[in-house]
Amino acid sequence: MREILFDTETTGVFPDHGDEKLRDRIVEIGCVEVFNLERTGREFHAYFNPDRDVPEEVVRVHGLRLEFLRNHKRFAEVVQEFLEFIADAPLVAHNAAFDQGFINAELRRCGLAQLGDERFVDTLAIARKKFPGASNSLDALARRFQLDRYGFDLAARKGAGGHGALIDSRILAEVYLHLKGGREQRLAFDAGEAAVADAAVLRPVEFTRRAPRPTPLPSLLTTEEEAAHRAFIEKLGENALWLKAS
Repeated sequence: MREILFDTETTGVFPDHGDEKLRDRIVEIGCVEVFNLERTGREFHAYFNPDRDVPEEVVRVHGLRLEFLRNHKRFAEVVQEFLEFIADAPLVAHNAAFDQGFINAELRRCGLAQLGDERFVDTLAIARKKFPGASNSLDALARRFQLDRYGFDLAARKGAGGHGALIDSRILAEVYLHLKGGREQRLAFDAGEAAVADAAVLRPVEFTRRAPRPTPLPSLLTTEEEAAHRAFIEKLGENALWLKAS
């Protein structure tokens, strides 16, 4: 199944602020395509001119200043490319309601249809069910699944400007794979190997009869043990099963 793992960076947390001048905007979006929980290599990434200031406390998170962003296109100029990339695939995000709110706010400004709740999958909700009571931020999950083993620089994310939409989407794709049991699924046979394995399981078991020894092994019983055994058999009577089997 095709899915889109995505993340947004914004100017703040209020896309629907009552004062239009204070409404927060998307400044970056990153998307990663996965098919059957495997990254395909196809990605979508764009920075946007928000037409408003970027508060310094937000800059410390993603490092994107207005001086840089004003040289990029506005969301409305890239929206069709974005919609073509996501198509009708499920959209997977960490704390998806946040990103959904911003994307739909931008779509409304463009006069386009909003994306319904059924399109979104929230990895935060999945993680909370899997690890109740634990920290389930994207960074915490990345550490839990030791994503540094796969080349992600988790230490760099602790510094100023350490977060970015595309790198977060790539991390999220790997986290999602772990949350869905994808690492274990990769251990399974592929279709061809599974067919061979099934044939081996269904093949009748063949036993090879071993040739008898040319001379029997010598008895390890003592004379006393043999006498005790004969006495025991005599007590069983002439109909004893031991006599019929011997």
